[in-house]
Amino acid sequence: MSTATIRNVLRGDGDRFVYVVSALAALNGLLFGFDTGIISGAFLFIQDSFVMSPLVEGIIVSGAMAGAAAGAAVGGQLADRLGRRRLILIAAIVFFVGSFTMAVAPTVPVLVAGRLIDGVAIGFASIVGPLYISEIAPPHIRGGLTSLNQLMVTTGILLSYFVNYAFADAGAWRWMLGAGMVPAVVLAIGILKMPESPRWLFEHGRNDEARAVLKRTRSSGVEQELDEIEETVETQSETGVRDLLAPWLRPALVVGLGLAVFQQITGINAVIYYAPTILESTGLGSVASILATVGIGTINVVMTVVAIMLVDRVGRRRLLLVGVGGMVATLAVLGTVFYLPGLGGGLGIIATISLMLFVSFFAIGLGPVFWLLISEIYPLSVRGSAMGVVTVANWGANLLVSLTFPVLTDGVGTSATFWLFGLCSLVGLLFVYRYVPETKGRTLEAIEDDLRQNISLAD
Repeated sequence: MSTATIRNVLRGDGDRFVYVVSALAALNGLLFGFDTGIISGAFLFIQDSFVMSPLVEGIIVSGAMAGAAAGAAVGGQLADRLGRRRLILIAAIVFFVGSFTMAVAPTVPVLVAGRLIDGVAIGFASIVGPLYISEIAPPHIRGGLTSLNQLMVTTGILLSYFVNYAFADAGAWRWMLGAGMVPAVVLAIGILKMPESPRWLFEHGRNDEARAVLKRTRSSGVEQELDEIEETVETQSETGVRDLLAPWLRPALVVGLGLAVFQQITGINAVIYYAPTILESTGLGSVASILATVGIGTINVVMTVVAIMLVDRVGRRRLLLVGVGGMVATLAVLGTVFYLPGLGGGLGIIATISLMLFVSFFAIGLGPVFWLLISEIYPLSVRGSAMGVVTVANWGANLLVSLTFPVLTDGVGTSATFWLFGLCSLVGLLFVYRYVPETKGRTLEAIEDDLRQNISLAD
């Protein structure tokens, strides 16, 4: 958050309430990150409790991704039907149930079931968190506030690494996985203090409530924004989910789906889920590997803060180009590190530095900007459903990577696997350059108007 933003909060001006609400909504991101990251350390000790093949290992780790794809498949429609606020509450409850199931799992099938349940909540959270914030935030700070959700994702991942480290000596993987119940309770309580999205309220005929929420989250221009929302709602009253394939919406769909897939097949979650395992393969011990992973998680948080400070100044597109370009370079180095023989103890240090740089570039580009863009570029009437479709693609690609990573490294080797991720990153860089638009400082209604008038998003 920028210095000016902090001053605004301390002054208590008209934007103050929206910062508080956005922070509460971003707890979705905290749970999202915690529950995806916690498996990385716990998995080292789960292997000691159950006999597993590489495929079963991949199934345990990727179980949450399968659940997330299912959650995202219905989460968008639920967000449009029930409201953003109610879906956040449902996600918190499902998070709690999933964490509890994993903590008490007596067998691998029950553990996988817990991962699936937890994944459904992650799917809900990955949609409703940025969606809610983007709709309640004013345009001039929407980028930073929506990216706050990604900051909380990275914070949740880092928190999970600390929890892993705290229980590492005892090998207490059940306590690691069960710790997710605590932030789930915090989110459930916090949601009781949050208003509904003003755009969702207006679309469902609750105009006075929408106006009241806008007055609490805007310093000025409430009536003008209401007029824009009303005009948009009237224009799109006949728009449905099937219209996602309409020619005027196709550019936005291509951008969303493309970024969704590239965010995953470039390998970020192979690093997040398997970082301790990767580092342990270099000769580091279990505890040392988890401690090194804490460093990677810290870099992830720090660079996400940098992205939040820059996204409304530099813009979405530039951050993506720099971030993905850096990922190409660091993956090439990382693949080389694992290819060269005889590095001995230095291999762990070089691998850790390379992983930190890779995560740094992801954290200023594809990490926050993907979720921000897909919350901005779709029409109000299908925004939740469109984000659902895109998020399903994201989790599907995530599932593919997390499921196949152990098999790939076992079959073609770690170096070839990272070079493959680097090739995917290079293709992703070309995609960003060709198709991704700049949405900095524009209202959601103005972005939609360009789509309807067939004005290229990339212009």
